[in-house]
Formats: sequence, C-alpha cells, structure tokens
Amino acid sequence: MSEALSAGAAGPGGRALAAPVINILRRGDLRNAMIAGWRDFRAAPRYGLFFGLLYAAGGWAITLLATASGFYYLAYPLAAGFAIVAPFVAAGLYEVSRRLEAGLGLAWSDVFGAIRGAGKRDLGWMALVTGFAFFIWMDIAFFLYAMFFGVRAPEPRAMLVDLATTAHGLTFVLVGNLVGACIAFFVFSITVVSFPMLLDREVDFVTAMITSTRVVRGNLGTMILWALTIAALVLFSLASGLLALIVVLPLLGHATWHVYRRAVQPSR
Repeated sequence: MSEALSAGAAGPGGRALAAPVINILRRGDLRNAMIAGWRDFRAAPRYGLFFGLLYAAGGWAITLLATASGFYYLAYPLAAGFAIVAPFVAAGLYEVSRRLEAGLGLAWSDVFGAIRGAGKRDLGWMALVTGFAFFIWMDIAFFLYAMFFGVRAPEPRAMLVDLATTAHGLTFVLVGNLVGACIAFFVFSITVVSFPMLLDREVDFVTAMITSTRVVRGNLGTMILWALTIAALVLFSLASGLLALIVVLPLLGHATWHVYRRAVQPSR
C-alpha cells in the first residue's frame, strides 16, 4: 500500500515538486530487507568487510583515546553514540546494493565516485547533521555524568561496583540509557532513509530528512521494530568489543537500502 502525499518544495521556475510517495511497511518487509541485505553482503563481501572493519577501527580508536586520556567513564557513551554516524559510514554499502539491484558493474572507483558525487550535493550536509548529533550526544552524556558523580573520576572498578550495586548508580544507568534512546530514535527518524535517498536521487538533504520522518510517522510500529533490531545488533556488537561490527555494519547497511526501496516509491 502507499499514501499519496502533498506537494513538496518548489522546483525551477516556482513549479511545485511532488513529495516522494511513502509506502506502508509490514514486518515481513523488514525480514525480507534483512535477507536481501545478507544476500548483497555475500555477493560483494570485500566492500562490506572493508566498511565494517573501517567502522570498527574507528570505534576502537575513540574508545582507546577516551581511556588513555582518563575519560574512561565516557567510553561506553562514545562507543554507543558512535552508531549515530553509522548511516554515513554505510553510504558506500548503499551504493553497492544500488548497483547490484540495477545489474551494474562493481568497482572501488564506482563506489567512491558515487559517494563523492553525492557529497558534492547534499550528502555532506547530512554527514554534518549526524556529526553534530554525535557531539550533542556526548555533551549530554558528560552533563549526566557530572550531575550524578560530579567532576571526580573514580577508579574504574569502584565505578562499576557503584553502577551495579547502588541506587544512585542504577538510576544513572537508567536515566542515561533512556536519554540516549530518545536521542538515538530522533537521529534514526531523520536518517533511516535519508542517506540512501540522497545517493539514489537528486533531492536536497532537508527533503530527505522530511521524507525519512514521514516514513517513520507513517509506519511507526514497523519502524520502532526496525530501530529495536538495529539497537539489539549494536548492543551485541558492543558486547563483542565492537568486533561484530565488521559483519553487523554491512548487514544493516545493505538491509537499510532495501528498507528504503520498500518504504519510498521510485521517482518518476
């Protein structure tokens, strides 16, 4: 099913451009998108493993930097919040899926060329949006830590005991994760289809974000399930020391392309 929506932004000469048409998604669409994502990963594993390893290495780097600089208490929000920039890191995977779907050839120059081309349009602006959201995430994480623990930095073992055994620590964990979940869902809402859409068609990043929020609003239950699926896989990756990201990122990246293709009707 689909819903015909009102006209969007004005085009050249003031001509109204029709807003992208949003489809109604079912749970089966998510399952099929995951199956298709896994199929794309297996069809072109070197691209998935490259972007997955690159993303995991970035997570390891910022976590080690936080620990080495004495801000070990920010290691968890840094690692978890790093997922905010994943949609941009996965841009190459969307292009791989797009080319596989269209029956086009695959080469590194094709993938990076498409990213550079989209970056010259509005993909770069979306990257700035997600980067800014990541910094906001970290500001809030530091504020919550200071609100509960002050500016002191207890020993890591003492802090873990405090978090796990005291009402004060458990409240901090609960509040921190709830606030983090709200921020993550907001970012999810504006990015769930916006990055693949910017690679797929000539639209501005504001239109892409609005379309993304319309997809979420029009398919709230299904999109919440998709967000929870992503969150579960991210938590699994965190538990693995980010090692699982090498496979999880390409799986979710390719699957996100197929969610986009099911959620937004092709432009005419």
